[in-house]
Order: sequence, then structure tokens, then C-alpha cells
Amino acid sequence: MPIADLQQAAQKIAGFLTTLNKLGGMRLKYRITAGDGARDPEGIEARQIYVELGGPDVPLVVQHNGELLRALETIAAQMLRLDQRENDLVSFDAANFKALQAQELRLQAETAAERVRRSGVPYSFPPMNSRDRRLLHLAFRSLPGVETASNGEGQERFLAVYPAGKTNLPVTPPMKPRGFGRR
Repeated sequence: MPIADLQQAAQKIAGFLTTLNKLGGMRLKYRITAGDGARDPEGIEARQIYVELGGPDVPLVVQHNGELLRALETIAAQMLRLDQRENDLVSFDAANFKALQAQELRLQAETAAERVRRSGVPYSFPPMNSRDRRLLHLAFRSLPGVETASNGEGQERFLAVYPAGKTNLPVTPPMKPRGFGRR
């Protein structure tokens, strides 16, 4: 369902970002585009509102694989009372982070496809968010000789790459990196 009043939604997001700067001590500049100008040129996101962040604190926003960037999107979607399936109607970016991440995922897809074609053994990517899994699925569409499927649940959901026509092969879930916490 589209956002009913794009102008009002953009104003809410601007108010939130102003408050974040003021009370949170952040130094972020922002440009909000709504409507046709906010469309994703690659068609990956169904965005109706696009927020481009700049300023001295952009490195904070994109560090740790863009966790804060995604958190800002989630907060904005909740402020606008969007259903979870509509979260991609509002998109934030900073320092071209998403485009660079998409390019990196395409390169990983090409490498994984070559590995699967050569070995005939399925490959599992580590768990990732739905946007990144979707980007990988789209990248694999143009790569011959392989098929993909998402496996697992929730935070453990991952993408597996199979030789074409062999999605019945068993796939090994990716190993979780060991942290410094409890053992």
C-alpha cells in the first residue's frame, strides 16, 4: 500500500532527523526526495521516499555494515506506521553505501557461481538481511549454470547457490563466526 501523504511523511522524517541531530549530538545533513524522484533506478527497492545523508557523521552511519543506516530506515518506517512488508517504501543512503554494497554483492555472486559451476557443490552465503539476499538472487539471474534458494529462518536465513537443476542437493548451513562472548 503506498504512503498516503508523501509530503507529510517527508516532514515527519525531517523532524526526526532534526531531533536526532539536536538531541543525539549527530552532525548529519539530509536531502529527502518523495514521489517519482525517489524511485530506485535499479528497481530493487519500491521506495517512495529517499533520504540521502551527508555530513561529518556519515562514517558512523555506515560503519558495521550500515547497521545505523538500516536502523534509521526501520525507525522511519515505524514512525509512518508502515507494515513490515512495506519497509522498502522508505530508503536511506549515505556516501553511496547501498550502491557500493550492491556492486560488492554482484562480485561475490560471480565468484560463487564460478565456484559452484566448477565444483558441482552448493555454496552457502552467511546469514543476511532480506534486501541483500534479494540483491544476490537478482545478480544470479544473469549468471548461467546456477540456481539460488533462501534457507533458514529469521536472523539465520541465508542464500544457497546450487548447480542448475540440482536444488535437491544437500546444503551445509554457513558457519557462524565465533565471538568473544560466552563459549
